[in-house]
Amino acid sequence: MPIVDKFSRKPIYEQLMESIEGEILSGVTPAGARIPSVRELSVSLCVNPNTVQKALSELDRAGVIVSARGRGSFVAEDAREKILHRSGGRLSELTEAVKRLAASGVPEDAIMGAVHSALEAVLGSGEETEA
Repeated sequence: MPIVDKFSRKPIYEQLMESIEGEILSGVTPAGARIPSVRELSVSLCVNPNTVQKALSELDRAGVIVSARGRGSFVAEDAREKILHRSGGRLSELTEAVKRLAASGVPEDAIMGAVHSALEAVLGSGEETEA
């Protein structure tokens, strides 16, 4: 079940999207698996149904999930590839940030330490990603 942090500064719909994508990438929710309905997610997460609908609509628009009227939403067969492809853009954002930091004189070990700390905060105790 996806997780959201209501105290985070990040919009809930973005957290929900990232949580669902994380479950797909980790294999918890495989291709073809049914995604809980808007109602199920809004009740279980105590989130406004419009917020859930926005997240699912964005995932549908991105081709990560496929909606079948009257049947629900399902993980697309190529969802992992689409998520990883979009992540490539995020990696280029990181590259640009690192370039700006290095150009402003921040030492390499400080940059690497910040990246490592951020990963630990997101992933927990030393887990690794495939991206």
